[in-house]
Amino acid sequence: MKNKRKGREVFQAPSYWQSYSDMMAALLLLFVLIIAITLGIYKMKTTDLEQAELQLNNTRTELEESEKERQASLQKLEDAYARQTMTEEELQSAYQMIDEARDELNSAKSELQDIVGIRTDIIGELQTKFSNSTMQVDPQTGSISFSTDVLFKYNSATLTAASKNTLKEVIPMYLDVLLQDNFRPYIAEIIIEGHTDTVGDYQSNMTLSFNRANSVAKFCLNSSNGLSKENIKVLEQLLTVNGRSFSDPVYKANTDIVDMPASRRVEIKFRLKEDEMIQKITEVLNQ
Repeated sequence: MKNKRKGREVFQAPSYWQSYSDMMAALLLLFVLIIAITLGIYKMKTTDLEQAELQLNNTRTELEESEKERQASLQKLEDAYARQTMTEEELQSAYQMIDEARDELNSAKSELQDIVGIRTDIIGELQTKFSNSTMQVDPQTGSISFSTDVLFKYNSATLTAASKNTLKEVIPMYLDVLLQDNFRPYIAEIIIEGHTDTVGDYQSNMTLSFNRANSVAKFCLNSSNGLSKENIKVLEQLLTVNGRSFSDPVYKANTDIVDMPASRRVEIKFRLKEDEMIQKITEVLNQ
C-alpha cells in the first residue's frame, strides 16, 4: 500500500515548466495582439494622414485659384481705373477742341458774312464804273467778257492793234476797283479765262483758248498799258490764266443751240476768299 501511494505521489508532483510555457504563450499572444492593434492604429492614422494631405492639397489648389482670381480682378480694376482716367483726359481734350472749333467757326462765319457783303459792294462799284461803257458787268459774278472776234484774228492768239486800245481802256478800270485797299484783302484770285466755240477738236481749242487768255494776261502785266507798278505786283500774286476750250459754250436764249460768236470769248473775273472760308467752316464742322 505504501509503494502504491508512493508511486502515485511521484506521478502527481506539480510541473512548473508547463506553467511557464503557458505564461509565455499568453505573453506572446498578448504581444501579437498589441502589434495587431498598433498596426491597425498605424494604418488608420496613415489613412487619415493621406486624407488630410489630400484635403490640404485641395485647399492649396483652391487658394491658388482664388489668388489668381484676385489678381485678375485687381488687374481688371486697375485697367478700368486707367481707362476712366484716360476717358477723363480725352473728355477734357474734346471739350477744349470743341471750344477752339467754336471760336474758329464763329471767326470764319464772321469773315464769310463780311465777304458776302463785299461781293455786293464790288459788283455795285464795277457797275457804276462801267455805267457809261459798252462793256457789261455780270450782275451775279462781277465778270466782264471780251469777244475774241474783237481781240484776235481768226485762229490767232495775237492781239490786234484795235483790241489793245479797247483793253487799255477797260482793264485798268476793272482792276483798279478790285485792287483798291478796301477790297484787296478779300480777293483770293483774279482769273483770265479763254473760251472757244465748238468747231474743231478739244485739244486744239484748249491750246487756242489758253494762248488767247495768256495774251490778255501779258497785256495786263505790262506797265505801259495803264496799270500802276504797284497794282501789277499785286496782280502777279493773284492772277491765274485758264484755257477752257469749248467746255463752257454760250447757248442762244431758251434753246440748246450753241451761240458760236458769243462762245468765242475771254472772260476776266475774280474769286473772293469765301471759298476758303466755306472750306474752313466745313473742316471745323467735320472735326
